[in-house]
Amino acid sequence: MQNRSALRIIGITGGVGSGKTGVLNFLKDNYNCRIIVSDELAKDLCLKGRPCYRPLIKLLGKDVLDGSGEIDRKVMASKIFSDDSLRQGVNDIIHPAVRREIERIADKERRSGKIDFLFIEAALLIECGYGDFVDEMWYVYACESVRRERLKASRGYTDEKCDSIMQSQLSEEEFRRNSDFTIDNSGEWSDTFSQIRERIG
Repeated sequence: MQNRSALRIIGITGGVGSGKTGVLNFLKDNYNCRIIVSDELAKDLCLKGRPCYRPLIKLLGKDVLDGSGEIDRKVMASKIFSDDSLRQGVNDIIHPAVRREIERIADKERRSGKIDFLFIEAALLIECGYGDFVDEMWYVYACESVRRERLKASRGYTDEKCDSIMQSQLSEEEFRRNSDFTIDNSGEWSDTFSQIRERIG
């Protein structure tokens, strides 16, 4: 692990349904930390007056706006669903902006010295090159059958929906190869939490 400062920056990644939210809730409740959920940060950066707002309107057109002048995420999703070039254009706007904001937050927290850990959660941390930014990359693993069961119970997903999302994400082998630590979250939460305690100390 790099020892660039007292602040430890840890990436949390994993496939859909693996239980990343439960891991984050445990970390938030038990450690002196700040948690960045990249999807939430991206939504914030797309609001009116924020860095992604005007570039996205320029790319997608003004019909992407809702009645209050904010970007309608459902309309944006429908526009990019079957248009690979538009989807890439949106990613080229949002992903670098998220990275810059995360770096800004990390610098601020490092200078303040008030927290011990900064956890960054995103499904695409590895694909977006965060391996060179975080001190450690953690992979939240759960076997496929458990993930499917969770997604059906919590989100009402069909098998087809599960297939579609899982096939678009990294394989277990790729997640493991690019991570420093794997949390097996296939069983009881108590077992998951003990793994985390043992890792952090």
